Amino acid sequence: MAGLFGGASSSSSNTIGDLKNDVAISNPPEDTVSDLAFSPTQDIMAVSSWDKKVRVYQIAANGSSEGKHIYEHEAPVFSVDFSKDGQKILSAAADKQAKVCDLQTLQTVQVAAHDQPIKCAQFFEPPNSNSAMVVTGSWDKTVKYWDLRQSTPVGSITCQDRVYSMDVRNQLLVVGTADRYINVINLQDPLKFYKTLQSPLKWQTRVVSCFTDATGFAIGSIEGRCAIQYVEDKDSGSNFSFKCHRDPPQGNTTQVYSVNDISFHPQHGTFSTAGSDGTFHFWDKDAKHRLKGYPTVGGSITATTFNSGGTIFAYAVGYDWSKGYMANSQNYPNKVMLHPIQGDECKPRPSVKKR
Repeated sequence: MAGLFGGASSSSSNTIGDLKNDVAISNPPEDTVSDLAFSPTQDIMAVSSWDKKVRVYQIAANGSSEGKHIYEHEAPVFSVDFSKDGQKILSAAADKQAKVCDLQTLQTVQVAAHDQPIKCAQFFEPPNSNSAMVVTGSWDKTVKYWDLRQSTPVGSITCQDRVYSMDVRNQLLVVGTADRYINVINLQDPLKFYKTLQSPLKWQTRVVSCFTDATGFAIGSIEGRCAIQYVEDKDSGSNFSFKCHRDPPQGNTTQVYSVNDISFHPQHGTFSTAGSDGTFHFWDKDAKHRLKGYPTVGGSITATTFNSGGTIFAYAVGYDWSKGYMANSQNYPNKVMLHPIQGDECKPRPSVKKR
């Protein structure tokens, strides 16, 4: 996809990235974006927002976007995901429901319910089955599994506290809760925790995100740090954490920002972090190296994702309440941007031996 969004830029060894080819989607949500997801089969993006709606956009090769569908929950929507075949969108919301929208018929049905808002919902394919199931995580402290043909959960597991973040990759499910608990679940045995740990980061977990190869996961916290964590004890020597999304120290004070989202590149296995400081960065965990950092985009970045081809990095800009009510204003930016991946922006460093 050379020439994505108007011409390939010459790739250089410069670690400062370029935003000049980034394109805003047309008709964005009316309130802060909570989550972004691309279809695995084509460049269709779903966007969930605090305005209670899920919007679906078709993205063209030149970066232009067209709204294809919109549907509503009864309260702010927190999470959005696509099925593996790209035919269905799953959304979860503060109305204590998860819904599935069929993109062929444009019909929406409720598929899950909790006693409290549902923070996260994702499709997964159970072992030895070709029918997609749904897993939901809620502030009622439970994770529930749903067969789309049944109205009651087929299984449930109780966590230590409210579910804040969740990610699925292959048979790996990682659940981050309040009080910094991280639960690792093997979806071949979904009703028990394969492993439970407290986050190596000392502050509240904002996001967990599985590696592309499902051997581990990244954790982002409110205190400008990211941790890389492998599932198996034999790999624990490769665990580490690093500081990010911080201003240079002023005297003995450092401004520290929340890491709001982490997305792994589908082909290269490198990853992005994005934060309340309004910047995003690409990293190579195996080389423990920052590949590119980008200038501020003018507001907090609340959600990020790559398209399935790894050629587009989408990021949402909007107020994340990290500075409370007083910092909100009518003219705070609220938009979704598409960043074309060019040259070696997301490629891992070649000198590193792969694990």
